[in-house]
Amino acid sequence: MGFVQKHAFKTMIISYFGLVLGYINKGVLFVIILSTEQIGLINLLLSVGMLFAQFSNLGAFNSTIKFLPYFKNDSIKNSTFFKLNIKIVLFGILLFTIVTLLLKNEINRYFGLKSELFVENYYWIIPLGIANVFFVLFENFLRGYHKNIMPVFLNDFVLRIIIFSLLFLHWFKYIDFTLFLTLYCLLHLISPIVLFISIIMKKSIEEKEKLKIPVKFKKIILNYSLFSYSNTLGVIVVTTMDTLMITYYEGLKATGVYTTILYLISAVQIPYRSLYRVSEPLVAILWRAKKKVELEVLYKKLSSVSLLIILFLFLIIWVNRYDLFGFLPSEYSIGIWVFFFLIIGKIVDLYSGLNGAILVTSKKYKFDIFFTLILLVLVFSLNLVLIPLYGVVGAAISTAFAVVFYNLGRILIVWKYYKLHPFELNQIFILALFLIIILLFEVTPSLKIIPIVNILINSGIITFVFFGVIFKFKLNREITLYFNKFTQFVFKKEFISVN
Repeated sequence: MGFVQKHAFKTMIISYFGLVLGYINKGVLFVIILSTEQIGLINLLLSVGMLFAQFSNLGAFNSTIKFLPYFKNDSIKNSTFFKLNIKIVLFGILLFTIVTLLLKNEINRYFGLKSELFVENYYWIIPLGIANVFFVLFENFLRGYHKNIMPVFLNDFVLRIIIFSLLFLHWFKYIDFTLFLTLYCLLHLISPIVLFISIIMKKSIEEKEKLKIPVKFKKIILNYSLFSYSNTLGVIVVTTMDTLMITYYEGLKATGVYTTILYLISAVQIPYRSLYRVSEPLVAILWRAKKKVELEVLYKKLSSVSLLIILFLFLIIWVNRYDLFGFLPSEYSIGIWVFFFLIIGKIVDLYSGLNGAILVTSKKYKFDIFFTLILLVLVFSLNLVLIPLYGVVGAAISTAFAVVFYNLGRILIVWKYYKLHPFELNQIFILALFLIIILLFEVTPSLKIIPIVNILINSGIITFVFFGVIFKFKLNREITLYFNKFTQFVFKKEFISVN
């Protein structure tokens, strides 16, 4: 876990700088400069663009993670495998570009009345999707070599700096919204281009021998790619389905509110994503080496740390919810309950940790198709009922329920076939601590002071109590060890001993 911590810490630092920029962009400047409808349009285009990418990759994303360890030798060179995945992706892009063009009339029929702006800018889905599919493909390839910094730096920092600049150009009327949207969509192509150049320049792709992938092994790769296809579609399809169905029933303004809350949810995932970026490629390596014990240790540690982090960040946001949402226009107030239900699903999703990676890189990867189909049917069916009744809150409820069901099912399958699970006794005490702190703040009258001061005071109390109890009773060994290393680095002294 030390290797994971070291690399995750670096990516997390960059991600948090990016988070600050992202919050300034989407949480402040978007709300000030753009209308709710324009925000809804941009976020919807991004969501559908990601959906385009997930369809277009044809399973190449997962196969890169699973099979790259087999190509780190001299028998079959990495260039062959890399080129195979590029060919798969290019075919997928061609196929779904045609599908996207053919769907234009249907999009106009379903969304033309309430979301005319989306129909007018529908074709931007294609360049956004192409940018996304190549970025993820190149990122996964670099992650296989534990090169995580460049993709995170480009996506979480450079991209947001440019967006920040574009927002000011639009604010001061140097560019209109049409040009802003054009530049916003095109700039997403920068990251994959830079990553591709980086891969070539650093010679991550070696070509010492002109050997082909054996036909039998190529069939295994292609077969796995097709079956694992569903895994990468799952969460993205659910999120996109939400935004599309909200747009259909409620219009782009409601989509703007919902997707803004989704961004807030994504902020609490940053520590987990940093850990997951490093941990996921290790799963395939451990499977190949048949190190099941080490895999179980990694699974439990990541789940335990993820649970602690997500509960802490949920506490910070939920206790300060009225002050935080007070900074947004009144139309965003309903987002409090959107956040509540979505975060419930996210807690289970993040706690499940590596169950998806373990399943899709194992011999039982075909089970994921079954779970994804259930997930899609559940979300679609529940949205049909709940969005007309409760609007954006209904979409959040349906997604939360489906994600919880989906992850519990995958946990059971991983346990049934491999006897691996994320559960540890200390997690019960952490959950109890979380519930006690929530209850105490709910029954304690709020301080009637300046919102930002109130947020700082509440957050300070939560941090002191939550981590104080955890360190005192050593409820999470990994966090305590990590804290020790940090204090040793800063103060040259070890504050807490861990047995």
